[in-house]
Order: sequence, then structure tokens, then C-alpha cells
Amino acid sequence: MTSGSMRRIQERILGSRRSGVYSSGGDIWLLGVCHKISQDQASDDAVTSDSVAGFELDFSSRILMTYRKGFNGIQDSKYTSDVNWGCMLRSSQMLVAQALLFHRLGRSWRKTSQKPLDKEYVEILHLFGDLETSAFSIHNLLQAGRPYDLAAGSWVGPYAICRSWETLVRLKRETPTPQDQQLPMAIYIVSGDEDGERGGAPVLCIDVASRHCFQFSKGQLDWTPILLLVPLVLGLEKINPRYIPSLRATFTFPQSLGILGGKAGASTYIVGVQDENAFYLDPHEVQQVVNIDKDDLEADTSSYHCNVIRHIPLESIDPSLAIGFYCRDKDDFDDFCYRASKLAGDSYGAPLFTVAETHSSNSVRHGNALNDGSRLAVDNADVHVPDEEGAQEDDWQLL
Repeated sequence: MTSGSMRRIQERILGSRRSGVYSSGGDIWLLGVCHKISQDQASDDAVTSDSVAGFELDFSSRILMTYRKGFNGIQDSKYTSDVNWGCMLRSSQMLVAQALLFHRLGRSWRKTSQKPLDKEYVEILHLFGDLETSAFSIHNLLQAGRPYDLAAGSWVGPYAICRSWETLVRLKRETPTPQDQQLPMAIYIVSGDEDGERGGAPVLCIDVASRHCFQFSKGQLDWTPILLLVPLVLGLEKINPRYIPSLRATFTFPQSLGILGGKAGASTYIVGVQDENAFYLDPHEVQQVVNIDKDDLEADTSSYHCNVIRHIPLESIDPSLAIGFYCRDKDDFDDFCYRASKLAGDSYGAPLFTVAETHSSNSVRHGNALNDGSRLAVDNADVHVPDEEGAQEDDWQLL
């Protein structure tokens, strides 16, 4: 498939119109950081301009993973590109890359054109190269995800990709080679059922999170940094609107890592919200493979960032998605639990997930989960084929 053909298909699914939505709307929350955009909160045009520029720099500093072509064949297959099927894998790579970026360089880090580059930043990009020797390559992710039907050439849903990351991280922890142990945090998949969501909100158990941290440190520490992934199915054909306020509010959490989601068969990485719109990074651009050496501080990393700001109405997101959070330490986790419990308590009976002290505890920290049939689907129902004819160009927009 030519690059032009791929672009036309992408535009049919994701749209390509430009819009000034963020300059005329309310404040933007981007992965836990508020960018004051509202005209009524700005003293003059210069302040508004600076606020927009700050948002654009923050957005473009997020690590972008896209389709690549020209890498070594995956496993026993002949696939040397993930075009048309790897968007969920790439979206998940972006979320984990942001967790590493926040862990190693902090939320305030911004990309720069100055050389030499930050060593920690280059080392993170190296982990996601398209090689079997790169810890978090799609090659290794597919291998770890075999029990969840991950395979080259096949599309996969959020639940399966979250479980695949859990397996991959465990395998890397078990390896005797220290350089392969590259995720410096525990990982906890908050899910209500081993085969996906069958009804009700999943429960985040504090004692389970603590156990993950203790096991991650091999019994040396009671708490470590932790990555939380929450796969959800929030409707049948579309998101139940009762969940939208809570989804929007998760981006105000300092621990926010955004959402793996998008349209059916067209996964993206959603990183921010403004009013009723969500901003996202799009993995569907096809780029030549670029593998960055971990010691190359002069590397060209431009293909790992994007200045094109796209948005989608929150109500248009596919109901099958996964939310990510990163907690640096116990205090940060406690703060997250407080915010999550308050959010669930304010959800009018439709929490995204609940928080409890223990797995067997009935003392959930807020009201019961909504049982409205929204979470009837399991992960097999998440596997979609892009409907090119049915795509609505008005839903996805470029800024």
C-alpha cells in the first residue's frame, strides 16, 4: 500500500479538517496539567497566546509511536511493517513511554532541539525500537501476548493489550540479564474478570496494589512506583453518556497517563480534554523504521513527536478502552485513591472503577457500580475491522 493510499484511508477514518477549537474553548487538561485557555481567565491576548503555546509544546513533547515499515520480520511471519493492524500496539507503547518519561524526567520535561539530548530520554526511545533486542518492541509485545491472541497482522482490543504488557513486564523481571529489566515500576491491571469486563465496575484493591509492589521489589520494599491499567467496556455500540464526565475528570488527576481508545479498529492515544473534546496522538502515519541507540545523544528523534493536534468528541470514542495512571510512591498512590474514590462517589451510580481496601472487602470506598448492561462485552468483542464506508469524517478533526 502506498503512503498516499494509507493517508486517504486514515483521513476517511480519522478525518483531516482543521479547527480552532482549543483557542475558543475552556481550559485544557493534558495528562494532569491544566493549560489555562479560556478568554475570560486571560487578562489580554498575549496571555492567551502564551497559554496556547504552552499547551502546544506540552502536547508535542509527548512521545509518539506510529506504524513503521522496514523492520526485521516478526517471529516466524513475513511482516516487516505493522501498517493497518498495529495501532493498538503503538497506542499502548505511547502510554508506557509516557509513564517512563514521567518516572525518569518528570512531568515538566519538554522536548528541545538542542544537542546533546537528555540521556534518559534517548534511553526510553531505545526501549521501543522495532527490534527483538529492544525490550518493549512490538516484536516482544506480540510474543508476550500470544496467550491473549496477539499475532502479527491481527487487531487486538484494550484488555488483551493490557494483559500482554503485564506478561511482558513479568518476563523481563524474571530474566537474569539486568539490562532487560527495563520497567522500573510494578504493573497492576485493574479488571473485574479474567476474560474482560462482564458487568459492574472493576475494583482497585489497595492490598493487591501493595502486593504487586512488594513482589516487584522482590520483598525488599513495601512500596514502589506503580503503573495502573484499567481496561473497560463502557457501552455496546457507543459510550454510555453517564460515563463521559468521569472519563473527562481522569485527565485532571496528577497521575493521569491518558486513555487507549479511539474508533472501532482505529486505536489512538488520548492525552487530554477540553470541554467535550478529547485530544489524541495518532499512530496511523506510516514512517520508516528508526532504531535509536541508547548512547546516541545526537540522534534525530523528530519521528517520535507530533506538532499536529487532533481532537475527537468524547461521545464518539469507542466504548472499549483502557485508562492508565502512574503513581510515583505511596503518598502519590494514596492521593490517587482519594481522587478516584471521590470521582466514583460523584458519578451518580456510574463509576468507572471502585476502590477497596482488600480484595474480599465489602468496604468499597463509595457507592455500588452501575449495572446498566454497559459492560456486557468481553475482549473478543473488542476486535473490530475499520469500516471505511461508515467512517464519519466530521467526528475526527485536526487543529
